Amino acid sequence: MKTPDLRPETLCIQAGYTPGNGEPRQIPIIQSTTFRYETSEAMGKLFDLEADGYFYSRLQNPTCDHVAAKIAALEGGTAAMLTGSGQAANFMAMFNIAGCGDHIVSSASIYGGSYNLFAVTMKRMGLSCTFVDPDCSAEELNAAFRPNTKAVFGETIANPALTVLDIEKFAAAAHAHGVPLIVDNTFATPVNCRPLSWGADIVTHSTTKYMDGHAAALGGCIVDGGKFDWTKYPEKFPGLCTPDESYHGVTYTERFGLGGAFITKATAQLMRDLGAVQSPHNAFLTNLGLESLPVRVRQHCANAQRIAEHLQGHEKIAWVKYCGLPGDRYYELAQKYLPNGSCGVISFGVKGGRTAAERFMSHLKLASIETHVADARTCCLHPASTTHRQMNDSELAAAGVSPDLVRLSCGLENADDLIADLDQALAAE
Repeated sequence: MKTPDLRPETLCIQAGYTPGNGEPRQIPIIQSTTFRYETSEAMGKLFDLEADGYFYSRLQNPTCDHVAAKIAALEGGTAAMLTGSGQAANFMAMFNIAGCGDHIVSSASIYGGSYNLFAVTMKRMGLSCTFVDPDCSAEELNAAFRPNTKAVFGETIANPALTVLDIEKFAAAAHAHGVPLIVDNTFATPVNCRPLSWGADIVTHSTTKYMDGHAAALGGCIVDGGKFDWTKYPEKFPGLCTPDESYHGVTYTERFGLGGAFITKATAQLMRDLGAVQSPHNAFLTNLGLESLPVRVRQHCANAQRIAEHLQGHEKIAWVKYCGLPGDRYYELAQKYLPNGSCGVISFGVKGGRTAAERFMSHLKLASIETHVADARTCCLHPASTTHRQMNDSELAAAGVSPDLVRLSCGLENADDLIADLDQALAAE
C-alpha cells in the first residue's frame, strides 16, 4: 500500500498489511519458530540476503514485520524492526553503529534506564558517553563531540523530566560532525511528533507504552529515516560500508541502499546474535493498540492538560511541569514540535518534599503506584526511589529528577474523577 500522503488516523488502521483475496482481514499471528523450504538452495538465498522470506523467527517473523512496517509508515521512515523492549531498541540502535573505543553524545535528560545503559552497561563494553544539558547552547553542544563520536541521542519528551528536545538544534550539531541523531519518540508518538521530519535520522520506541496502550505487551521498535548517508563517512561506519565477514561478506549500503542498510544490518547481525525479539503474539497486541492510538493519545493529552491546570493552582503543590501549560519552560518548543498535544504524563512536586510525596501517593485510590506509564489506567511513580534510584544527587539533578518529583501518567478515565482522587489524596496528606 502506498502510504506517504495518508494521515496518522488512516495509517494506524491501514498501513503495514494488506490482505489478499480470501486472506485474514486482521494481521495473522504466525506463531512459529521455523519455516519450511523444499530445497537447501531456496533457503540458502535467504541466508545470503538474495531473496525475501523467513527461516527463523529470532531474525524475522511475518507478524512482527507487518507491525514494524506500520510503525515505519507512521514515522515516515523507510524500514523498521521490532525488538523485545524499548531498552533493546535503544541498545541495538546505538550498538549497530557504535562500540568499543567509540563515543556518543546524549541529552542528560533521558529515561533513567537509558542513562544507565549508556553510562554504565555500554561503558563496560568500551563505549563512552558525554551527557549534555538539553538546553545547552549550540556552542556547548558542539564542544561535546570528539573525533570518535558516532551518534547523538535524545528523547522527544524526556521521561520523567518532561523536557522537550530541540530536535533541529541536536540534528544540526550531529550532522555538522558527520553522525546521525537518534531520537526516542515514545512519549510523543508519531501522532504528535515525527522527529524524522525535523532532522532526526533514526527513531526508537518503547511500544510497551502508548502504542500498546493497555499494559499487555512488552516491545520496542527501531525506525530508520533512510536519509543519513553512511557512505560519506566510511571510516566512521565500517560496519555499514565495508564487507561483513560474519554475513557472507555483504556490504549493507551497497546491497540495500540508504533506505535499508541500517535495519538490515541490525536484523542480520545484532538480532541474529543477541536475539532480543518481540514475540508474534506481542506484535499482534501492539497492532491492536496502534489501531486506536490517535483516539487514545488525544484523550490522554486532554486529561493531562486539565489535571496540570488544576494542580498548578493547588495550595499543596510546589510546582508542575507540563509543556502544554503557558509559562512552562518548554511551552514554546512544544508549540513548535508538538502543536497538537504532547503526552499524558505530568511531573509535579508535593510541598514537603520526598516524604510528603510518598504519603500523597499512598492515599491515591484510582491512580496506582506502578513502574509504568502511558496506558489506559492512571498510574504514578516516585522516580528518585525507583526508576532513577541508581543515580546520585548530581546525576538526578542533571536528569531533571528532584527528590520530590511525582510522575503522573493520566489514563483514559474521566478527568473529573481523576482530579477528585488527587484532591482527596492531597487532603489526606
